[in-house]
Amino acid sequence: MKLNTTYMGLNLRSPLVVSASPLSAKLDNIKKMEDAGAGAVVLFSLFEEQIKQEEATWSYLIGARNGSFPEALNYLPPLNEFQGGIDYYLNLIKNAKEAVDMPIIASLNGTSPDGWTKYAREIQNAGADALELNAFFVPADINYRSTDIEYRYLEILKIVKSAVSIPVALKLNPYFSAFGNAASQFSDAGADALVMFNRFYEPDFDIDSLEIVNSLELSQANEIRLPLMWLGILYGKIKCSMAASSGVQGSTEVIKYLLAGADVVMTASAILRKGIPYIYQILAELEEWMQARDFNSISEMQGVMSQMQVKDPTAYERANYIKILQSYSKR
Repeated sequence: MKLNTTYMGLNLRSPLVVSASPLSAKLDNIKKMEDAGAGAVVLFSLFEEQIKQEEATWSYLIGARNGSFPEALNYLPPLNEFQGGIDYYLNLIKNAKEAVDMPIIASLNGTSPDGWTKYAREIQNAGADALELNAFFVPADINYRSTDIEYRYLEILKIVKSAVSIPVALKLNPYFSAFGNAASQFSDAGADALVMFNRFYEPDFDIDSLEIVNSLELSQANEIRLPLMWLGILYGKIKCSMAASSGVQGSTEVIKYLLAGADVVMTASAILRKGIPYIYQILAELEEWMQARDFNSISEMQGVMSQMQVKDPTAYERANYIKILQSYSKR
């Protein structure tokens, strides 16, 4: 049974990729992910705002030391406790590359053209096998047009691709007016992979304190429907790799995503809930399912349920909407 797959030209021993999460901040966890069978890991996201904030703190502390009496220095923490986030991130890439054989994919969230290109180059120089652009952006300005949003993503992709030679994946949200066309544009512009989808962390309200509450809720299995649909529609129609990254709780979601046409399936929530060794169980169940249905490799099952290969392609479109409504009324 062959579980290996190819993603952005990288050879992976399995299609299960650990997506960006706090777990990847520790080298020991990355080693455990490989031992459990992960095909690759996406490191936690590096945010340009955090880097700038830490650099400002560093500068302030140095200035405070230079202008202080010796006895006052005892009140300041050692400068090495304020290591910039970029240094830790780059060292983690280097150490991970020495410690494991699976691909190490960095994740970057920039705010400026200089930031995107500068940190992308540093990530490449540190030895990362690929880079995922976490272009998380909420168009809160009502003057933005849909074409402005597409242009923003395209420009980020183009400037990063011009700065590095390693493969570049673009992590997308599903809220483009015509997602299929947008995906095609990104692929044609040089994206080596599209990751579907980025999760917007919408705020909630505390009705007692009248404050906005920001809390992280791990994904649920029912969230796979939207990326499943677009993976199935896009399979065979765009040239870049495709990754699924929403709602994966176990082998069932992995199997569905691969059948839709994904090259790899990413998860963090399931591992945060059940621990890194759960990777092994997911892959074991995937292999058992494949064996029972005479699939000898991942490539044999990829896209089997895509719009291009199912008997009724309209099941992905309006006709399916009518059938769903009818099926509910029958119940």
